[in-house]
Parts: sequence; structure tokens; C-alpha cells
Amino acid sequence: MSVDMNSQGSDSNEDYDPNCEDEEEEEDDDPGDIEDYYVGVANDVEQQGADSFDPEEYQFTCLTYRESESALNEQMANLSSMLKVSHSVAKLILVHFHWQVSEIVERHKLNSAQLLVEARVQLLSSKHVMAHSSHHCAVCMQFVRKENLLSLACQHQFCRSCWEQHCTVLVKDGAGVGISCMAQECLLRTPEDFVFPLLPNEELKDKYRRYLFRDYVESHYQLQLCPGADCPMVIQVQEPKARRVQCNRCSEVFCFRCRQMYHAPTDCATIRKWLTKCADDSETANYISAHTKDCPKCNICIEKNGGCNHMQCSKCKHDFCWMCLGDWKTHGSEYYECSRYKENPDIVNQSQQAQAREALKKYLFYFERWENHNKSLQLEAQTYQQIQEKIQERVMNNLGTWIDWQYLQNAAKLLAKCRYTLQYTYPYAYYMESGPRKKLFEYQQAQLEAEIENLSWKVERADSYDRGDLENQMHIAEQRRRTLLKDFHDT
Repeated sequence: MSVDMNSQGSDSNEDYDPNCEDEEEEEDDDPGDIEDYYVGVANDVEQQGADSFDPEEYQFTCLTYRESESALNEQMANLSSMLKVSHSVAKLILVHFHWQVSEIVERHKLNSAQLLVEARVQLLSSKHVMAHSSHHCAVCMQFVRKENLLSLACQHQFCRSCWEQHCTVLVKDGAGVGISCMAQECLLRTPEDFVFPLLPNEELKDKYRRYLFRDYVESHYQLQLCPGADCPMVIQVQEPKARRVQCNRCSEVFCFRCRQMYHAPTDCATIRKWLTKCADDSETANYISAHTKDCPKCNICIEKNGGCNHMQCSKCKHDFCWMCLGDWKTHGSEYYECSRYKENPDIVNQSQQAQAREALKKYLFYFERWENHNKSLQLEAQTYQQIQEKIQERVMNNLGTWIDWQYLQNAAKLLAKCRYTLQYTYPYAYYMESGPRKKLFEYQQAQLEAEIENLSWKVERADSYDRGDLENQMHIAEQRRRTLLKDFHDT
């Protein structure tokens, strides 16, 4: 949609506290919030046969602090019994091997001593240090009584006072399992039952417990801490993948593998590179974000005020594409040319300056479309709120029940779901190597984009389309989205 800018007319976790899980959470009643657009639309988008396969389906469980602590302790106790080591040493072994119990057991059968060396809880036999006959601390250089000298399995002896200072400083800095021997080049880790008696007060011990729990969860291949603000929940899965998970306490949605915003079909490493590049080019981003466009027919200044990229000039009524400014009639075909970047095949033979300009041109092409869909999501959130208000008004005027009109709300939620996926196809395409697979991806991306714009147009003009027409468009858009993810979201 567009606005004539010359008139007012428009065309419409580090200090984790386990006790915080008992606090009451505030309810968010913002009617314009559509972050939960994955929820509640299934009944209005029925997929049949092969189309019913959902490539994003992912089983996960939300655990409280006590539930996750109990699960960790159970694994630790079992391994301690099997390996005949202390509970503290068993935890260090589990952390080192990311809690892969079957792998640990196999390695133990092959070479139990090497397992302990790799886990940094024991030195090789040839490297054992003989205890000094003199009662001398190698840090403070003081002579102390024998009972005040402490050491790990490496036999590097230091006085209790130095050990206390060492552990206290590291715990204050946020260390958990990362506390190691003070001897130079000795990497032996300190078991927790060695550290706890050295901490001077309960406050520091509580901090140490929190940091240990954090390290245990972060090292576990099947667990992730919820990245929500002050949220104590832990997400548990059977098979770790870059898939969408949602905390049932704070409703935070994130990628299980990298704990960042969900980013299908782009993989974790690629989206990290893309976001870093966007941050480095922030001035370019600011220009594009603030940039308006002129109507390609009458040249009046246009500002986008809706999510749909099918624009209609409020002055001359010309229909065009916001991204490429082409006549919208040419976008009627299923292939969306303006979503595909046309590379210069001869660029490798040109000057470095020409190659730099081409690289910038390519980046701006993909960034502008990435940013455009992000802004469309924000604008369509306003449309969602308007739809809710319209439904409420109709229900109050006895023009049907909420259930009768809920399909409008579900259409807006599905639109956001599809556009969110489409936004993340652009970083994927930017880093993709040219070839047949990229051509297939761009073809499916174009199909998805075309159906999303059709759905957006109809959602913004819901009163002009009957329910069947709108639901059919929802089905087509979701089918395109699932097809693309099935073929390309393979991480």
C-alpha cells in the first residue's frame, strides 16, 4: 500500500537465578502482537497427502531448573557408577564430552586412563609431578605447614590461602567448570568438591552453583538455556538441530542450535555472517530504511504504509512493484524476476574497482529485500491489530461470533509466518554459489514471494474477498513455504 506524501489521503542469562522460576509472569495482552503466528493457523490451512509433511516439526520439552538439574544429576550418577569415579569427576568428564554417555563408555572400554587425560581430570603417567619434600607454595613462595598444602591429581602443591584467592577471583569473574590448576601450562580442571570448601561465603557458593549449572547445560548436546530475559527454563531435545523452539514460560522463540532468532532456511553460520555484515554496513542500512520512492508513472513521492509490495499510487492509481518499480501486470506470472539477482558473468575479468562495485551492488540488492520484508512484517502487525479490532466490533454488533471471523485473524498470522520465512531466504541466496541448485532455490523463492504478495493484498482487502478465496490463498502460500523448507532447510 502507499501514501501520497504531499497529501494526507491514504490507500488502506549470566547471573542465572534458579529461584526466579517461582515468580509470577506478567501477561502480555497486546492485541497487535503476532509473534505467535506459528500457533492456531493449522485448522485453516489443511494440507493433504505429501503436502501435509511439515519440515519444521520438531519435538522438544521445556524443563524447569529443578527438572533439568534432576536429569543432569541422574546422568552424572549413572556415569559415576559405571566408571567408578567421584560425582565431581564424572561431571567434568560429561562436560568435556558434551554429555555423550555412549561415547564416554566406549572410550572408557578402549583406554580408561586416556579418557581421564582427555577430560583434563588426570595427567599422563609420565607427566606426574613429584610432591616437594619442602612445604613450599609455588605461588606466594611461603613455607607452610604440610596440612595447608593442597593439590589436584597433578600433585602441583599450593597453599590453601592461594587456592582460596584463585577460586574466589575466578568465581567472581563468572567461572564454573573453567577453574583449573594454578601451575603454569597445567590444564587440569578442579572438581567442584575441591572448590566449594575454598569459597569464603554462601553468596559466592550460590554464584558458583549457578555458573556450574550454566556450564553443564551449555555443554549438553541435548539442552539449551532459554535466552529470554531472566528466564530459568531449559529446552530439551532428542536430536539437536537448527530448528524453531519456543519457551512455554516466557514465549521466547529461537533457534535451538545457536540460541538466536529463528532463521530458516538459512543455517546458523550463514545468518551470523549476514548479521555481522549488515551491522558493519549500518550507514547503508539507515539510508535504505529512510529512502522513499517515486511513482514510476506520475513521479509523485511514495511511502509504503502496508506490508504488501503490490503498490497502487493514490494519485494516478498505477499498480507497480515496490521493489523493482515494474508494472505489477508483469508480476502476474509465477516467476518473480525482481527477487533474483542477475550476476555479471564477465566480472572476474574486470578491474578490482569494478568487482568492488559489483559486490556492493549485489549486497544492496539482497539487503534491500531483506530489510523490506522486515518492515512489511512490522506494518502487517498493525494490519493484524486492525483485523482484531474489526472482529471485536462485528461481534459486539451481533454480526457473528468470534469463531465466524477468526479466519481473518488466522490469515494475517499465516501471512506473517510466510513472510518471516521469505525474509530469511535472502541471506541464504546471497551466500549461495551459482549453479542449478541456486536456480531451483530462486525459482521456489519467487513462487513463495508471488503467493505471499497475493495473500497480503487479499488480507488488506479482506472485505472484498469471500472466506473460501482467502483460505485457498492461505493454502497455496503455506504449500510454497513448506516446499522450499523441505528442499533447502537441511541443517
